[in-house]
Amino acid sequence: MKIAIVEDDINMRKSLEIAMGDYEKYDVYTFKNARDALKKLDDTFDLIISDINMPGMDGIEFVKTLGGKYEVIIITGNATLTRAIESIQLGVKDFLLKPFEIETLIAAIERTAAVAQKTPKGAVAKPQSGECFLGTSPALEKLLERISKAAATDASIMLLGESGVGKEVLARHIHDSSPRASKGFVAINMAAIPDNLIESELFGFEKGAFTDAGEAKAGQFELAEGGTLFLDEIGEMPYPLQAKLLRVLQEREIRRLGAAKNTKIDVRIITATNADLTRKISDGEFREDLYYRLNTIPLLIPPLRERREEILMIAEAALERYCMQYGFASKTFSTEAKAALENYNWPGNIRELISVVERSAILSDGDVIGVEDLFLEARGLGRV
Repeated sequence: MKIAIVEDDINMRKSLEIAMGDYEKYDVYTFKNARDALKKLDDTFDLIISDINMPGMDGIEFVKTLGGKYEVIIITGNATLTRAIESIQLGVKDFLLKPFEIETLIAAIERTAAVAQKTPKGAVAKPQSGECFLGTSPALEKLLERISKAAATDASIMLLGESGVGKEVLARHIHDSSPRASKGFVAINMAAIPDNLIESELFGFEKGAFTDAGEAKAGQFELAEGGTLFLDEIGEMPYPLQAKLLRVLQEREIRRLGAAKNTKIDVRIITATNADLTRKISDGEFREDLYYRLNTIPLLIPPLRERREEILMIAEAALERYCMQYGFASKTFSTEAKAALENYNWPGNIRELISVVERSAILSDGDVIGVEDLFLEARGLGRV
């Protein structure tokens, strides 16, 4: 197993390198900061062990930049519940508080390796939600054929579809299938960030650019350098900022807030929306020129009700994952439960399916999940 240790404390870094040197099955490489690691990480690495509090790019930003490409274990001497939750939501497999015995770290590595080996092959997973694309239905297979062609280029892609169909998962799949796969995948949701913070989040800022700017911070464009930036809910981007995004796409350079000069960037852009952008253009809420720049290759993701062949595959893969995550014995769906899953209309698409599976895994008794454990009768709006 090839492991990267990212730790700014030289004593800790050397101690881990020496201690893990006693284990022949681990091929260990160390880095003093996240940026140095990003320059060297490639597809041959299996696991990243990273500190959180590091100068420049901290561990949380580092994990975001990795985009779920590697298994990650966080080690820190200043743990807070908020940071722990944030890291787990990003897909981090373990969170260790310093100081710890080397045996504790080895046990965490072995647990992570065991889960990685059991992850269903062929699934493209979003770490924090367990969503996956298994691509067995004719509708999705046709889409994936188009994606294989588009992924090989740097053309801008716009993903369209209902909420919950897995647009970010598919964006990650495009990135992983592209020549940029060895670089970072960075995702940002326009609807989740206050309007007055989006510009600094995208483009970064210099120290002193505004009252709370105590130190410089790279924006999402810089964090995605060489890789892919996924802009979800692009229809929610404030109109004044759309002109700046258009300029970035045209000039291929950004300027941090408070900076005196521009910085060249090399980033592939993928956007997604479930909004009617043509209506927004007519209403003066979205720039037509930006729309055409982003919509070079539009890809419509079919809803789950049009991909019923995939429902059980996704549900069973998610069930296996949740049983491992929560330490449960293996569980299966009863024949009646399988029929109920296949016949339900899934208005919330994959996101709703994953939620139902997780809840049933937790609340069901025994190793067989019955139809009553799905609680689908409480969701009458989804009946076929």
